[in-house]
Amino acid sequence: MDAEVLPGFAGFAAALREAGVPCGPQRVQAYLSAVEQVDVGETVQLYWAGRLTLCADPDDLPRYDDAFAQWFAAAPPDVRAARPVPKPKQARIASMSGERPGGAESEAGPELSVAATDTEVLRRRDLAELSAAERAHLRELLSVLKPVLPERSSARRRPARRGALDPGRTLRGMLAVGGEPVRLAYRARTRRPRKVVLLLDVSGSMSPYADALLRFAHVVVRRAPSAVEVFTLGTRLTRVSRQLRQRDPERAMLAAGGAVPDFAGGTRLGETLRAFLDRWGQRGVARRAVVVVCSDGWERGDPALLGDQLARLRRLAYAVLWVNPHAGRAGYAPVQSGIAAAMPHLDRLLAGHSLAALERLLVEIRDA
Repeated sequence: MDAEVLPGFAGFAAALREAGVPCGPQRVQAYLSAVEQVDVGETVQLYWAGRLTLCADPDDLPRYDDAFAQWFAAAPPDVRAARPVPKPKQARIASMSGERPGGAESEAGPELSVAATDTEVLRRRDLAELSAAERAHLRELLSVLKPVLPERSSARRRPARRGALDPGRTLRGMLAVGGEPVRLAYRARTRRPRKVVLLLDVSGSMSPYADALLRFAHVVVRRAPSAVEVFTLGTRLTRVSRQLRQRDPERAMLAAGGAVPDFAGGTRLGETLRAFLDRWGQRGVARRAVVVVCSDGWERGDPALLGDQLARLRRLAYAVLWVNPHAGRAGYAPVQSGIAAAMPHLDRLLAGHSLAALERLLVEIRDA
């Protein structure tokens, strides 16, 4: 099955499990194999491919019908209708992109939510407004992100075709040919990943976005485990880098959730940021790093303390980015006490309310 369409069908199976249908890995694999044999542009074929492979009990059928209608935005067909006849596979990829072979208009029938247009809509939806099924689909989309971390010049040097003259290699080459400078050798600085630090606000006001931000952090950590550090901010500071280095995202989320004692609690950004700088940042974690603070800026403590700590952070870091979920809404103004104190010390204020905004954040981190 094509990698572009796999997350949609795997997400449907995950949503079905959340609805109470016990479809394990073997049934999901059978479902994916069945989907390959039908035309997914035909609702009837797609319906029966899932019903025959994912449902094991009559009690599962109503739940399957409800999940199918919600996920694919199509009413389940009449169960008395004739069994679907598999059609050639060449229409499968075209149906996923919303087009028919030869440029013909799409046949009459409901659009599937796994089509590119529906995925684009989900990418721009506010994370706080997603349903359970949409959140399951979002997890699949987050898992396939391919972050590219920024790089910096290293003190180490490597052989190169151009750059600074390499005296040692040049002299050794001369000795090999009797002392004549036949060929000059050059060297250049190597490139290494620049450190990235993610500070995630997990207070009560950020709880609708906390899960997506942690999964986003997991993707970034897995890309370069030795170059990325993740901390949560609330009433206290918690380092969750080690927990997020696990390969499986669900295990990583469970481990991180068990390590953070102040989920959905209060917010003391100034105090937790001072704790980060005193224990970690000043000792090297934040030095010449790209630091990303993900918070809505609601501060219960002293805003002046937050401003002072951000000024310290700005002197240490290579760049400081602030991601605010509310910044993507029309008419937003940074007037909250915390974000107002932070603004003079930031390189960029970015939105963080949707998958598209998180993808834009990856671009900003890479370009830094």
